[in-house]
Amino acid sequence: MSATLRFDNIGKVFPGVRALDGVSFDVNAGEVHGLMGENGAGKSTLLKILGGEYQPKSGRVLIDDKEVHFASAVASIASGIAVIHQELQYVPDLTVSENLLLGALPNRLGWVDKRAAKKHVRERLAAMGVDLDPNAKLRKLSIAQRQMVEICKALLRNARVIALDEPTSSLSHRETEALFKLVRDLKADNRALIYISHRMDEIYELCDACTIFRDGRKIASHLTLAEVPRDTLVQEMVGREISDIYNYRARPLGDVRFSVKNVQGKALSAPASFEVGRGEIVGFFGLVGAGRSELMHLVYGADKKKDGTIALDGQPIRVRSTGEAIRHGIVLCPEDRKEEGIVAMATVAENINISCRRHYLRGGLFLGRKKEAETAERFIQLLKIKTPSRKQRIRFLSGGNQQKAILSRWLAEPDLKVVILDEPTRGIDVGAKHEIYNVIYQLAERGCAIVMISSELPEVLGVSDRIVVMRQGRIAGELPRGKASEQSVLSLALPQAENVAQAA
Repeated sequence: MSATLRFDNIGKVFPGVRALDGVSFDVNAGEVHGLMGENGAGKSTLLKILGGEYQPKSGRVLIDDKEVHFASAVASIASGIAVIHQELQYVPDLTVSENLLLGALPNRLGWVDKRAAKKHVRERLAAMGVDLDPNAKLRKLSIAQRQMVEICKALLRNARVIALDEPTSSLSHRETEALFKLVRDLKADNRALIYISHRMDEIYELCDACTIFRDGRKIASHLTLAEVPRDTLVQEMVGREISDIYNYRARPLGDVRFSVKNVQGKALSAPASFEVGRGEIVGFFGLVGAGRSELMHLVYGADKKKDGTIALDGQPIRVRSTGEAIRHGIVLCPEDRKEEGIVAMATVAENINISCRRHYLRGGLFLGRKKEAETAERFIQLLKIKTPSRKQRIRFLSGGNQQKAILSRWLAEPDLKVVILDEPTRGIDVGAKHEIYNVIYQLAERGCAIVMISSELPEVLGVSDRIVVMRQGRIAGELPRGKASEQSVLSLALPQAENVAQAA
């Protein structure tokens, strides 16, 4: 195999941060090369250099042994490179077909030929085994469906080098299997692929080789990944040994703290009821589209519910808006940090303090800047947020560190009672996950009622005291920790037709 892509001594510096420091490795044709490392280790920065968004401070990028310089994303694409970023790049008010063919839309006499575009996209999607409506606007699609659009966009460009940054972070099991088939087909077609993931199972299932990053440096490259123990990769990534990532901590569970009864909304196919005890962690699992996030939006006041009651510590409460929920001590860490979580142009400190600053007002009018600075510094240290300072704009942080800042926002609330976490570790490295699980346990030990939505079944099984399973817009059942297994949870999550087929 020839080295289709070579990074030679790549360096990149941002104000106050050395993002990459002398990174060198090869990616061969017909190979899937994994990249692993903690959030902020430099993986995504390297892909942005490959994609023409950033230019390196030092070093060279070579394709087929020829040095290349990409002054823009357009130049990178023209050279046969496709980069699928963790933070999706799409135009929400355009259709699937328009997004997929953006910049290369077929035309007739200078006008966009929409019929030809839809026909071409429909045929290519069918060939790739992807079920998407070419006429649907991106704004109307789920995060998982938008992720598939981004992946298909790269494939439609017929790129020789394809880089995927956390491509399965929002995908269902079925969509993940479709993606894996696409990756294997591309490998068989002699493409060179870079695959970034924090999910160890995916790295071992798909990748032939792997390079480990830490603090902007290459720690190791393994050219035959199958011979490398998993513990070795984890230790190289985080610089320490983590024997049990979940480190479940049993604790006494109190009376019912949070009660939801017969809540109804347009995204649910049946009224939903559940309870969470004081100090209890209840995991919500389901396939993409099962209605987990939609139910929590109704409970949190982000969407209007049609019916149902909510009680806190045995007393009925009214939650007609997110502001009312927060005043009752109910907070939600959203799944889509880019759209619903961060304020991109604000600083890390401002994002952390955005809710709790109402408690720091002096005379009811003036911001308590000193208190806000202390709060930001405390949570930057507690959650190990990698940022040059609290004054850094949050959009310059890695996705995982943005997620930590959002979590800090709610941890800074002085009187938390209910914490709803929607995919709290999506796109976060193994070391940071370990830290976030410990924070979750600490909140539970303080008496908070914890609801955790996750698409990672091992995570739900590893952290939860009890698991509620949703299927097709309704609660399908629940299992205590001692009786929950991958098989028992999936049997509740899968549509009945699939269960029958699997049994046969």
